[in-house]
Amino acid sequence: MSLGRTLKLNTGLGTWQSKPNAVGQAVKVALDAGYRHLDLAHVYCNEAEIGVALKEWFAANPSVKREDIFITSKLWNTFHRPENVIKGLETSLRDLQLDYLDLYLVHWPVAFAPNAENSLAPKNPDGSYADETDKVTVVATWKAMEALPATGKVKAIGVSNYSISTLENLLKHATIVPAVNQVELHPYLPQPGLVEYCKQKGIVLTAYSPLGSTGSTPALREDAVVKAIADKHGKTVAQVLISWAVQRGTTVIPKSVTPERIVSNFHDFVLDEEDMAKLNELGKVNLRTCDPLEFWKIDVFDESKPRL
Repeated sequence: MSLGRTLKLNTGLGTWQSKPNAVGQAVKVALDAGYRHLDLAHVYCNEAEIGVALKEWFAANPSVKREDIFITSKLWNTFHRPENVIKGLETSLRDLQLDYLDLYLVHWPVAFAPNAENSLAPKNPDGSYADETDKVTVVATWKAMEALPATGKVKAIGVSNYSISTLENLLKHATIVPAVNQVELHPYLPQPGLVEYCKQKGIVLTAYSPLGSTGSTPALREDAVVKAIADKHGKTVAQVLISWAVQRGTTVIPKSVTPERIVSNFHDFVLDEEDMAKLNELGKVNLRTCDPLEFWKIDVFDESKPRL
């Protein structure tokens, strides 16, 4: 961030839903603006374009080395079988034209049965999604993840979209504690219990969708409380929401392909206690905008039913 406030990870550029022929330029703009953390994933279907952009940017900026940029990617659901975990990693490395990743996350605690068409979301004959987590467990996938750092192809490993109960189950069997848990976090979904749990376990929380989600109702970026705080400080709504996340001790990965917004999002500021209290009050909305119960009919966030 522009104020130099850092955790184990600085604020990064998110690339989810970034359109083709736009995401590569967005990465270059972000790196030019001072970002040194990029959040990527195989399922975003844009890592090849980002790989080209990175190669061009490093060539144009020889004073910046690969080790100066923190790059995260994620293992997709169809690579969860232990023998396929390394294949998932190598697929991202090939597309990104990189020798290693700084952080590799299990994207969801959901294993999909891979099919011959290499579908990202394979289905069963009855039309349901091919969830095989009962056979390919969260623990089995994590054990394969634990072997990756020794290959030199990844520096650290972590998870994404893991609830407290799923983490509890994982930690009973883990040799390596996940370095990061990337989850949806914003004032409408602050998840204080998860924040405190991860803090106790030494797991860094990364907030995706920190500005809410486009098209969600109610719209966080249109909230009167958020807009009033932005007006009070002469800042953008996005800067308010990003600063709230940073002051909570989380890493943030706002996404944009608009150069002006990419630059603006990098400039956080200090919210006062009154601002933080008002933003924290918004948690009563309890709005989750990314829930596989809606799009896969698979419940991963029910704390009474951990993904095993």
